[in-house]
Amino acid sequence: MKKGRIVVLDTVNGKSAAALLVNGQLHDLLIEADNNAPKPEAIYRARTTIPMKGQNGIILDLGNGQKGFLRNAKGIPQGTQMTVQVATHAEIGKAAPAVSKLIFKSRYCIVTPDAPGLNIARSIKDDDERERLLEITHNTLGDRDNKYGLIIRSSAMGIDEDSIIDDINAMYDLADDVMSQTSGEPALIMPAPSAEMRAWRDWVNPYPDEVVNTAGSFENMGIWDHIERLKQSRVSMPDGASMIIEPTSALVAVDVNTGNDFSLHAGLKANLSVAKELPKQLALRGLGGQVVIDFAPSPKKDRHTIETALASAFRKGNIDTIIVGWTTLGNFELQRKRERIPLTELLTD
Repeated sequence: MKKGRIVVLDTVNGKSAAALLVNGQLHDLLIEADNNAPKPEAIYRARTTIPMKGQNGIILDLGNGQKGFLRNAKGIPQGTQMTVQVATHAEIGKAAPAVSKLIFKSRYCIVTPDAPGLNIARSIKDDDERERLLEITHNTLGDRDNKYGLIIRSSAMGIDEDSIIDDINAMYDLADDVMSQTSGEPALIMPAPSAEMRAWRDWVNPYPDEVVNTAGSFENMGIWDHIERLKQSRVSMPDGASMIIEPTSALVAVDVNTGNDFSLHAGLKANLSVAKELPKQLALRGLGGQVVIDFAPSPKKDRHTIETALASAFRKGNIDTIIVGWTTLGNFELQRKRERIPLTELLTD
């Protein structure tokens, strides 16, 4: 088993794909959808059409027959032209959720046209490093510093000045280009980033030890073997426990089993093991929406420990997740952003 963090780039169904291996285990997987549906982060010039009063929103014409849905649209009349960004993947047959506040995200920075101000990632604690990054950004922006908002990402920590300057300038130029195209008929202005671009942008903390980008790299690096295991509903834990992940049209059901461990603390051990692994499994499988977990039997006094472990594990991920809590029947609920398309759909396109 090869040690370290390895990024593997390839294509699936002719579309960009990327995998992240950490010490031989599949840590993340990105596969670009083989369809023309609106994708997260894409920016459109849109026009409002049909108000959805019961949902406090309005349908958007995105051009080329595509539809979006904007929430909190009270007071926005039909026929209003606006620029929007796709927030998440749409469920089959539904309009793509969109937002009117745009962001331009790169490796070291995020530009926010609708939220002025300069911010350094809170995870950068070192005062000297924060001062260095502030000085770089002020010198880079010059007279532009009040035009858009700018967030310096944690991945910029320790990076050389020229790389950060290039990144900021590139994002400002991209924002300028997009904001200059806000007039006209509904149309796509900025496409969503490819899987390769997202890997370059997001898998940098810590930086990979190696990047494999050769023909057939998914096959050569064993990625397809990992994908085959992800097609199975059962996930085995190292301690003998397991979980069954079953997506339905309404929710994702997760069932936790202790295996052959019949000890007094078997349930707690299995539940903590699953709590740590579940965020990664949901991301790899592209599952979101409502998630209901049937944890293994464990005393009620253990619930706080399980919930704390679960919340900690989800905080480490990059996908927005709302921890709802325990139900009357003793299950656990959470709501996860539909940031990805289910892996089974991607492989059958």
